[in-house]
Amino acid sequence: MRTALAGLAALALAMGIGRFAFTPLLPMMQEDAGVSLAQGGYLAAANYIGYLAGALWAMRPARADVAIRISLLTIAVSTLAMGVTHGMAAWLLWRTVAGVASAWALVHVSSWCLQELTVLGKPQLGGVVFSGVGWGMALAGGLCLALMALGASSSQAWIALGGVSLAVGAALWPIIARREAAPANPRSFAWTADATRLVLCYGAFGFGYIIPATFVPVMARDIIPDPMVFGWAWPIFGATAALSTLFAARGDNRRAWAVSAVVMAAGVAAPLLIPGIAGVVAAALLVGGTFMVITMAGMQEARQVGGPALMAALTAAFATGQIAGPLLVSALVHMRGGMSAALLIAAALLVVSALALGWKEKPCPT
Repeated sequence: MRTALAGLAALALAMGIGRFAFTPLLPMMQEDAGVSLAQGGYLAAANYIGYLAGALWAMRPARADVAIRISLLTIAVSTLAMGVTHGMAAWLLWRTVAGVASAWALVHVSSWCLQELTVLGKPQLGGVVFSGVGWGMALAGGLCLALMALGASSSQAWIALGGVSLAVGAALWPIIARREAAPANPRSFAWTADATRLVLCYGAFGFGYIIPATFVPVMARDIIPDPMVFGWAWPIFGATAALSTLFAARGDNRRAWAVSAVVMAAGVAAPLLIPGIAGVVAAALLVGGTFMVITMAGMQEARQVGGPALMAALTAAFATGQIAGPLLVSALVHMRGGMSAALLIAAALLVVSALALGWKEKPCPT
């Protein structure tokens, strides 16, 4: 259980804060720093470009314990830096650095924990590990909500999250250091048709979910300007994501992935089909309740089919999809129905990925 809890905390820091703290902070930055929606898209894309670079880098063999410790420290420093520097140039740099470190953390924490839990005979605790992303998102969203209620600035919020990151990283540092890196999966990785399909479907997942994941609080703010109302959108998203991995049905990874992709597509389209704040809440629940299930299923499947190298390849494809999503919003935001068009495209791509995965049991690897 100690390994699972360490993985939970590491992913909460790496992903919940390093990757996704920007989402609840964007409305605050719009309010007090004059950041436009298009600029928000560029800042999000910078993080995803870094995430892509980090994922590609993670395809090279590395000691998991060292990689995890370095990535967590880098995330804490870059988060603090967002609060003490000003201007788009500096922010673009720090969001890129955080993206690189987040990808490294996701790949190496996932590989390390899944291997350790398998050796310990407790692979079912993988759901605990991956719930950390959602708990980190809920923590970041809840802290931003509290700071908004207190009238704090976005800079102060970044500094507070950076302080939390340093504290969590310091607590994890000796735990990670005391363990030897888990042995890598000995299976050699090859670009088979099946591996390519997994990579493409995971890239579609990255594109499909990132638009609501980035802009849900902004959409809520456009409907209800009261921060004590719209500010709840992201904590709900994160808590739903955390609980989903704990209660996700055990069984075939691809089936869980395909079903979750269809449910996520419904969530992506919800703001277009359900008027008012109810549509945004539906999106938070349906997208938040499936994106970590897909992440968990995808990482587990990749580890079984191709080992850490395929896990990193899926992460790189995910990052590519995430880069395209915010850039699409930025390109369409000044066009008629820009956000609506982006949501429709995202929902359609998710459905196509579910069909591509199919409902058959996965083929046995050779």
